[in-house]
Amino acid sequence: MNINSENQDGTPAPEVVSFDIRHLSAEQLAKLGVAQIAYVKPVVVNGAAGFAIHAADGTAMAIAGDRDVAVAAIHQHEMHALSVH
Repeated sequence: MNINSENQDGTPAPEVVSFDIRHLSAEQLAKLGVAQIAYVKPVVVNGAAGFAIHAADGTAMAIAGDRDVAVAAIHQHEMHALSVH
């Protein structure tokens, strides 16, 4: 049995696909990580400090009043949070 063909619960393991990012189009590169990564950036909105949440492609998704709340919201949606300074 190939140890990588099934998960521990017997379900099929996801196929690992490798590719060379140097061969991606600009559109493909822009979409890379959109469903997995979100960025947290400090902002000022109407004179109040907050934290903007953006998708990997730069699309604004939400604003939170606290960085920890922004990160928690990202994790709740099964994404990885990265900070932008």
